[in-house]
Amino acid sequence: MAVYMSWDRTDASPKRAAETDAEFFGRIAGPFWDQVRDVINEWWSHLPDHAQPGVRSRLLDRNSDTNVYSALWELYLHEMLLGSGCTVEIEPGIGTRGKNPDFLVTRDGEQFVVEAIWTAQRLSGSASNPLPPQLADAIDRLPSPNFFLSYELDRVGLATPPQKRLKSELTRWLASLDPDQVIAEHERKVPLPKHTWQDGDWSVTFQAFPRDPGARGNPTSRTIGIHPVSDGLDDQPERVLDAVRRKGGKYGDLALPFIVAVGHAAFFPEDEDTETALYGTSVEYAHGRTPTFGRKRDGYWTATSAHGHGRVSGVLTVHNPAPWTWTKKTPVLWQSPDPSSRPAPILPSWATAQLVDVQVVRQPATCSANAVLGLPELWPVGEAFPRHHPSNAD
Repeated sequence: MAVYMSWDRTDASPKRAAETDAEFFGRIAGPFWDQVRDVINEWWSHLPDHAQPGVRSRLLDRNSDTNVYSALWELYLHEMLLGSGCTVEIEPGIGTRGKNPDFLVTRDGEQFVVEAIWTAQRLSGSASNPLPPQLADAIDRLPSPNFFLSYELDRVGLATPPQKRLKSELTRWLASLDPDQVIAEHERKVPLPKHTWQDGDWSVTFQAFPRDPGARGNPTSRTIGIHPVSDGLDDQPERVLDAVRRKGGKYGDLALPFIVAVGHAAFFPEDEDTETALYGTSVEYAHGRTPTFGRKRDGYWTATSAHGHGRVSGVLTVHNPAPWTWTKKTPVLWQSPDPSSRPAPILPSWATAQLVDVQVVRQPATCSANAVLGLPELWPVGEAFPRHHPSNAD
C-alpha cells in the first residue's frame, strides 16, 4: 500500500483550472513529479500504521485542496521532527479538554507538543471578471507558441458556453498575428491587438501579448498569461492570528511546552505580518525631536485580552510550504514573550524570533532543512515542466 501507485503517466501538462490538487499530483508525468510522489510515499510509510489511512485519504481527497495541503504540511513536520532525532507520538491523549493534539514529541529526554494548522490567503472579494474553469482550460490548451493572452469578461452568461467555436476563432486570430510585427508596432505606440468573442449572452475581449523570442515554441506555456485583477486579498496578520487563536486554547492545559505550527500559503508573504500578529503592531511615537518606538497591545501574546495565551510556547511558521519548497524554506520559531509560557525547544533547522523590549531579535538556524529531511538542497531535481514533453492533454 502507498499513497500514489506506480503506473505509466504520460500527461505532463501544467495544472488545469478545473483540476483539483489531488488529481494533479496523481496525474502529472515526469521525473520531477516522480520524485515528489516517491518522497510523499516514503514519508507516509514513516507514520505509525494507525495514522496512515487518514493521511492517505486526505492526500487523495478530490473534493478539498485544503485537505491535500494540510496533510502535506503534517507529513513535512513529522519528517522534520524524525530527522531532528525526535520520537513522535501521533494524536496523544493529553490535555484537559478531551481532544488530541497532532504530535507529542520527545527529544533528548524532553517532551513538547506540536499542533499543525494549514491556512491559505484568499481573495477578499470575487475576481472582477471570473472565467469558468472549463473555459479557462479550453483556452489554455490552444496552441499559442508566439503569444499569451489577457482577457476581460464584458458580459457573463448563465451557462458555460460551448468551447468549439471559441477555440476555432481564437486559433485563427492568433495564427493571423506576427509577433515581431506586433512588437515593432507597439514600440511605435500602436495598441496591442484585441479580439472580442461573442456567443449568446457571453462576450469576452482578448488581448494578445507577444512572447519573448526565447520563450516562443514552448509547449508547456499556458495561453492565458494575465487574469483580471481581483478586488483584493484578505489580511495576512489576521489570518495568522486567527489560526493561532483557533489552536492555542483547544486542548486546555497540556502541562508541556506547546508549539502551534502554521503553514500558510500567501501571495506576498512577509515575516513582518507574522511579527505583527504575534507581538503587536510596531508604532513610532514623536516626542519632541527624538522619536521612540513601541508596540500596540494587539498581538496574540501582548493583547490586554490575552488571558491563557501563555499556554502557547511558540509559533512555528513556514511561508508557502509545498513539496518543491520543502528543502529551500527555513522554519521560523516565534518564541512567546509571556513569562507564564513554558520555554519552547528549538530544533537545529529552525530559525528563531524573540521579542526583547519592543524589538524582535532573530537567530539563524544552525542546520539546513534539506539536511534534516535527507534531501538535496535543490530538490526536486530537474524541471517541473520541461520545454518538450509527451502529453495527452489535448
